[in-house]
Amino acid sequence: MDIIIGALLGVCLTQALADDLVNENNEGNNGGNSHQNVNVSNQDHTADINSYNGWKVWDAVWDYSKELFATRLFNKRAYIVAKMNKDAFPSLEKLSKFKDQKPAKSMPPPPFLRFSITKTRIRNVAQFGRSINILCKGVPTYYAQQDQGGALLFEFQGCADSGILGLLGIYLCGNISGC
Repeated sequence: MDIIIGALLGVCLTQALADDLVNENNEGNNGGNSHQNVNVSNQDHTADINSYNGWKVWDAVWDYSKELFATRLFNKRAYIVAKMNKDAFPSLEKLSKFKDQKPAKSMPPPPFLRFSITKTRIRNVAQFGRSINILCKGVPTYYAQQDQGGALLFEFQGCADSGILGLLGIYLCGNISGC
């Protein structure tokens, strides 16, 4: 119960302290229905993303100052931490401007990145900085590495989608031991 209250409090505080709030609705996409909030803090150089999609709910923090992101996969009861690819991730400025853009119906699908989750559990999440430590403390946390080249051609079955709708697809793939 304490975890649920803490998560709700964190979401409320994050939204109250955010510089920009992006709401993205995706209804009717292949029968799916999801809603995302993206809170950008220019002061902290972070973006907090909340995706509400039934059993596939997830939260993430993108820490631009540490060049890391962490995603909590609620159905796996775990966090995944990975290095941000500066060339592929949208900047904080682009995230802030994204809220004012209306997606065109003929837009091509967003670019995507695929990450493989390691099986080794991270014991010290404090090494990743304040934002990620606050988010991941006390929750099983694993590291993921971006797949390169040919690995991107594989199917995404068994992967969790944790990207920003219409802007960037992020797929976290692999079995997490103990979950």
